[in-house]
Amino acid sequence: MFRLLSLSCLLAIASCETVYFREDFSDKELDTTKWVYTEHAGKEYGTFELSAGQFFNDEAADTGLKTSTNARFYGISAAFSEVIESTEDKTLVVQFSVKHEQKIDCGGGYLKLFPSSLVQKELHGDAPYNIMFGPDICGPSSRRVHVIFNYRGKNLLLKREIRCKDDEMTHLYTLIVRADNTYEVRIDNKKEQSGKLEEDWDFLEPKEIQDPEASMPEEWDDNPFLDDPEDKKPEDWDQPETIPDPDAAKPEDWDDDMDGEWEPPVIDNPDFKGEWSPKQIDNPNYQGEWEPPMIPNPAYFEDDKLYLQKDIKYVGIDIWQVKAGSIFDNILITDDEDYARQVAKETFEVSAAGEKEKKDAHDEVERKRREEERKAREAEEEIEEDDDDEEFDEESAFDEDAEVEPPVKDDEPVEDKEEQAETTSTEGKDEL
Repeated sequence: MFRLLSLSCLLAIASCETVYFREDFSDKELDTTKWVYTEHAGKEYGTFELSAGQFFNDEAADTGLKTSTNARFYGISAAFSEVIESTEDKTLVVQFSVKHEQKIDCGGGYLKLFPSSLVQKELHGDAPYNIMFGPDICGPSSRRVHVIFNYRGKNLLLKREIRCKDDEMTHLYTLIVRADNTYEVRIDNKKEQSGKLEEDWDFLEPKEIQDPEASMPEEWDDNPFLDDPEDKKPEDWDQPETIPDPDAAKPEDWDDDMDGEWEPPVIDNPDFKGEWSPKQIDNPNYQGEWEPPMIPNPAYFEDDKLYLQKDIKYVGIDIWQVKAGSIFDNILITDDEDYARQVAKETFEVSAAGEKEKKDAHDEVERKRREEERKAREAEEEIEEDDDDEEFDEESAFDEDAEVEPPVKDDEPVEDKEEQAETTSTEGKDEL
């Protein structure tokens, strides 16, 4: 197992990385004194197992924490050797790999960083966290990388979308939060997205807001059109909506004394045009949509340390999965992005190359097997077709219209046999 805190100083170079947490699950058994399962009531939680999955480069090196049971919540966490009191003037890097070998259709694959207030055995979905980062998949349309920061008690979601990987291979996810209030998300050790924290999350209130006390002036003209004063209603415009049916006739048996005065039924008037209104023309005095004036937002404040994180003590997995089988591995929390990239090269890139080679070889074997099965199936179908054709030929020999010669005895002269055959044929014709 890697040391939780590693200081690697190169010769005279003064810069050293701080590794707050590192886990590669190289132990043969899961250490449940370090990785603590939640016991929170009200949900059915699944357990983890150590596994490298079906395809791997090196089983020992590629073993990770695998979800084991379908349709379960999963909750587990581990403590840092020391609390991260503050990331002031420092970079924070969160990196880990996850493999959805089960062809995941709905479920999380992310990590959460928790404050020291977390009670590990009470970990649950509403437990406060500092950062949530990683892939989340739910159906074909929702496949994204979450980057959520808790800021002043609110969980802020990334406003831009980063699509996660959704195949069966291992993928590496890296979040870098820098002291200059910028960030970077890397997938498979390659930059996927970067930007400014203030622009891509709603950390701060807007500097200005619309004046809630303002109201539209009475003289403000916000009508884009007005009635054409030159337009006049035609004299024949007003017509009734319905008229008596001119084709209706009083029934012959109608009795005015008994049935009352007869009235024809009414029908829609084809000349009815509805209510008349003048044509509309552009309003020369139109001033546009009125908007309240902007005023300084009393709730706004400046914060030049949006990157700053305080009190981080735990890393955990708090997810739901419909189909289990995801494998988490190579979890790294550090303050040095160059060190994280180097770790990625030494672990993920080596493992991914070998994993792909094994997967490709397996797929090729499966392809050949399916091809052989197809050929065998086609050959079997051809044999069945030939058997059906032979059976049809044999049956046709016994059709009702077929001529059947009588058997010939071996001891009869040839002339007698031919004469008997002719006689039999003649008798058959007479019977018909």
